[in-house]
Formats: sequence, C-alpha cells, structure tokens
Amino acid sequence: MDNIPIQNHKMGAWLVLGAAMLWGTTGTAQAFAPAGYDSAAIGALRLSVGGVALLLLALYRKELGNLRNWKIRSLFLAAAFTATYQLCFFSAVAKTGVAVGTVVGIGSAPIAGGLLGLMFRGERPGKRWLAATFLAICGCTLLGFSDGYVAVDPLGIALAIGAGAAYAAYTLMIKGLLDYHSPNAVMAIVVCLGALMLSPALFKIEPGWLAQPRSVAVVLHLGLATMALSYWLFARGLQTVAVGSAVTLTLAEPMTAALLGIFALGENLNLQAASGIILIFSGLAVLVIRRRLPKQVPYYKRP
Repeated sequence: MDNIPIQNHKMGAWLVLGAAMLWGTTGTAQAFAPAGYDSAAIGALRLSVGGVALLLLALYRKELGNLRNWKIRSLFLAAAFTATYQLCFFSAVAKTGVAVGTVVGIGSAPIAGGLLGLMFRGERPGKRWLAATFLAICGCTLLGFSDGYVAVDPLGIALAIGAGAAYAAYTLMIKGLLDYHSPNAVMAIVVCLGALMLSPALFKIEPGWLAQPRSVAVVLHLGLATMALSYWLFARGLQTVAVGSAVTLTLAEPMTAALLGIFALGENLNLQAASGIILIFSGLAVLVIRRRLPKQVPYYKRP
C-alpha cells in the first residue's frame, strides 16, 4: 500500500469509518422494532433489502458487465463468508451474551484481517496498524465488559472467533474482486447471493409483525442505511485501504453503538465504558489522521 497516494488512502479510511458508524446503528434500530422478531430473519431481511438496492444501482449504472468475466468462486466465497458471519455472530451472542460475543467477534477480526492480508496479498501490517489495533481491542474489551457481567461459553467463544474470521475473510475476498470490477457491481452480487443463502430464515417472519409501520421503518433502515449505503462506502474505501487497516477501522461499530445507547436509549455511561470509548477513538485516530511530512527546503534556499 505504500505506492497509494496519501490523500487517496486518507479518503478511503474515512469511507470505511463511515460504513462502520452506520453498522453501529443496527442495535439501536432493533431496539425500536416491535417485539416478536427473530434475529436471523432480521439479518436475512437486511441482506435482501440492501442487496436489491445495490443491484438496482449497479443495473442503472450498467456496471455488472459480462458475467463470464467474473470470478465465480470468489463471488460465492465472499457471499458464503457474509452469510457465515451473520449466523456465527447471532449464535455466539445467544450463547455467550452480547458483551463477550461482540468483543470476541469484532476484536478477533482485525487480527485475522492482518494475517490474511499478509498471507494472500502481501500487505505487511505496519506500526500504525499494530498500535491502532491494540488500542481499539483494549477499548472494545473495556466497553464490552463495562456492565460487570461476563458469561463464558466455550462453543459461544468458538462461534464468535468464527464470526471474526469470516468477516476478515469476506473483506479479503471483496478486496480481490475490487481489483477487477466496480464497487457497486461487487457489493450488489455478493450481498444478493448472501441473501439467497439466508433466505430460509425469511419463513420465520410473522406477517403481522412485518405489517407494522415501525417494523417497516426498521427493516428499511437496516437494509438501506446499514447495508446498501454502508457497503457502498466500505467497498470504495477498501479500494485504497489495506485489509488489516480496514477491519481495524470497523471497530468504530461498537463505539458508535455504545454512544447511541447512551444518547438515544438513555443507557448509563460508567468510567470503564468511557475509557473504552476513548481507547477505540484513539486507535481509529491513529489510522485516519496521518502525519503531514514537513516541506523540503531546496538546498539553494537553505541558510
């Protein structure tokens, strides 16, 4: 990534950060949904609405091209990793609790992302990535355990690690596809395929629940904002950001969720949670804010 202009890299980092902040609104949106929904069905609806929106955009811009030119194996792997993340993450949270499931799942993703980027793309994580990842993971740990309750289930931990690895692998596959195709086309096909893989969960949805206005609003927000718009931003940012750095930047998701819980849902903020937010923010700042190099003074103008 050293040959990428600083300005492009900086813009890409901000785009990935924006996507992560949109993902952080998912939990708050579900809190406003009427009771009686199934998490897996919500995930399937999210992928379906987002996938259709992205597909319509790609068709409108005529970016899909000839399907024969696509790497079918990479597309299906990216979609499979997307679906796997949804299933592993929701199952991990159900078994080991929101705190542990979120911390282990999201916290393990940057490590897996850095290793996969190094192994398959030769992207060497630098000191900036190491410092940012360390600060952000420490912040996630403080934030996740700030309620003082820890439930450890071995299978739940394994599922959470699987979710983190699936997310990192998904990012790696998307990065490879973006080398040959437009972001709109890549995200449209991958998300639609992921929605098809999770489509059996749609049969769990109660028609009466879906007909409520609040349900419609929540589903549209999850599909259009936290899926279509966020992945539109994420794919563009990923074009100029290394896999490891991109996955670390997405640790803004739990920070956003915590801040929305405080200001939108009236949750309490204790010292440990505040410290976690500050650490995550510091880690993200390390990756997003890049030091300006001092101007070189020509030799003939030096005193």
